[in-house]
Amino acid sequence: MGRYILKRIGMMVFVIFGVLLFIFVLLYLTPGDPARQVLGLTATDEQVEAQRHIMGLDKPFLEQFGDYLYNLFFRLDLGRSYKTNLSVLGEIQKRVPVTLLIGCLGVLLSLMIGIPLGIISAVKQYSLLDNISNVFAVIFTSMPSFWFALELSLLFALRLHILPATGFTDYKSLILPVVTLGLGGAASIYRMSRSTVLDEIRKDYVRTARAKGTKESKVILHHAVKNAMIPIITQVGNSVGGILGGAVVVENVFSIPGMGTYLLGAINARDYPIIRGGVLVICIFVSLCNLLTDIVSACIDPRIKSYYKKMGAGKKERGRKSS
Repeated sequence: MGRYILKRIGMMVFVIFGVLLFIFVLLYLTPGDPARQVLGLTATDEQVEAQRHIMGLDKPFLEQFGDYLYNLFFRLDLGRSYKTNLSVLGEIQKRVPVTLLIGCLGVLLSLMIGIPLGIISAVKQYSLLDNISNVFAVIFTSMPSFWFALELSLLFALRLHILPATGFTDYKSLILPVVTLGLGGAASIYRMSRSTVLDEIRKDYVRTARAKGTKESKVILHHAVKNAMIPIITQVGNSVGGILGGAVVVENVFSIPGMGTYLLGAINARDYPIIRGGVLVICIFVSLCNLLTDIVSACIDPRIKSYYKKMGAGKKERGRKSS
């Protein structure tokens, strides 16, 4: 099991490094000059060149990337904003808790709706509840999150005057963003839960348990649902990454001071240090969610445990023979 976790951590580090290299190359090749963006159109060419030297943009690509990695790993420095000259790491530390709060509440809401509803719909297949749930799942899966956020804001803020349309002041400000994220994530989790539970309850071991006179609730919960949890957990892990990514869009709609508004402003201003730092932080969180999903799946799935136990036993046996 420890070997499996170490392998997944190594893959996670490789993915994070790949994303960092990709975003660095992408920004390096993007047309436009951040120095010109900072100084304005009235600046002379000499002033722009001096500003590029201050920003370090006149260095070769490999030197820029090497300096960035050195500052990141040895100084924990993500650089300073071109526009405000504030520390990117300090600004991210202020905004990440807001994004995590909205994202975690959205994930919790999607789990509370998606998994129970998917299990009930699988057990009551073709019922009225199942048909209604399928319709809503298709709608919320295909609906863009920014459009749904705008509609909720128009309804509950501008027409009914129940909830605030923008800002982040109290718990009421969280309701619309969390509902926007939670319902979208619940749709995908519901579909996966329903399909996997349906596959399990049609298998022979479920029919055998029913033939033995086992209670239906025990057959569903202790047999079918337990075996269906592995793909459901995988889908939940993927949904967590999607929900955290969707929080970036939703924050801009509701003007919430999180990572979303911070990144969008940086993109419009060509503020490369903020873009690199924001993408890196989001990538780390998504990678950690996927790592946690793999670990939980390995703890539930006995096949993964037995595979790595056999690998360890085989290496010990080969070591004894060689000695």
